[in-house]
Amino acid sequence: MKIAERWFVMAGVALLGGIALAGLIVAVYAAWLFHDLPDASELADYRPATATRVYAGDGTLIGEFSDERRIYVPYEQIPLPVIQAFLAAEDRNFFNHGGIDVGGLGRAMFKNVFNAATGRRLEGGSTITQQVAKNVLLTNESSINRKVKEAILANRLEATLTKQQIMELYLNEIFLGYRSYGVAAAAYNYFGKSLSQLTPDEAAFLAALPKGPNNYHPKRHPGAALGRRNWVLGEMNQNGFINDAQLATALARPLAAQDAPRRAAYADADFFVEEARRQAIAKFGQEEVNRGGYYMRTTLDPTLQSAARDALMR
Repeated sequence: MKIAERWFVMAGVALLGGIALAGLIVAVYAAWLFHDLPDASELADYRPATATRVYAGDGTLIGEFSDERRIYVPYEQIPLPVIQAFLAAEDRNFFNHGGIDVGGLGRAMFKNVFNAATGRRLEGGSTITQQVAKNVLLTNESSINRKVKEAILANRLEATLTKQQIMELYLNEIFLGYRSYGVAAAAYNYFGKSLSQLTPDEAAFLAALPKGPNNYHPKRHPGAALGRRNWVLGEMNQNGFINDAQLATALARPLAAQDAPRRAAYADADFFVEEARRQAIAKFGQEEVNRGGYYMRTTLDPTLQSAARDALMR
């Protein structure tokens, strides 16, 4: 065999060996990634921890117990403007992609070249489905391995759940600051309102928070918070969710968030509420009471309770 032919054969063997080795490495890496991935199908019946709330006989909220402040709201009860605000801010192609938005990722990378050069905030490329995978199924570690797992799980979520189920999970699970997990708790903590009472500018502010609640804290960083809210409003307009007149009205409104999360509206019955908590824990256990989302209706009469308290204070 000629020397040239021998070298050609050796090069071919080396190439095939390299391909086989690379394939083996990929297979081992994939097996390692997949062996501890959570089961995405478990999210079909997922319900996060929610607060147990204590009410007086007339329906007045007098206390609540929880590890996290969260009010779970089904997708059908989430107002459309709230959904649209988060779509505009986080994932405008959510209802069209399969978990990974290749086009959105490309746009984010292109914009980040300009943003890095001008000192502006870098944009993320994660879809809402990827964020659900990260927030609910994975840890918060920052690594290439987690990003790969996030992409795999996002694809599995899209194959397992409907878009509405994924959006419901996202809007009820995401942390928005002010001890708020989910949009309903955030609406109450920031504005003292239910979701149905939010104006477009208030919905836009909540949608401004996922990228960093502390960075857009309405009291500590009012300028940044207002700027980010207005950016979301602009995106809502660009995506056809609000018209030019609605945009102008919303931009003109001040960012009127509360100073801090409000307690229950009625605070004259702390000892009564504490006794109710003790009895509930004795019956169900502390973890169940703090995470189970129970509705506790009591016999307390707010009028009589306030009168009794006033009499004792004299």
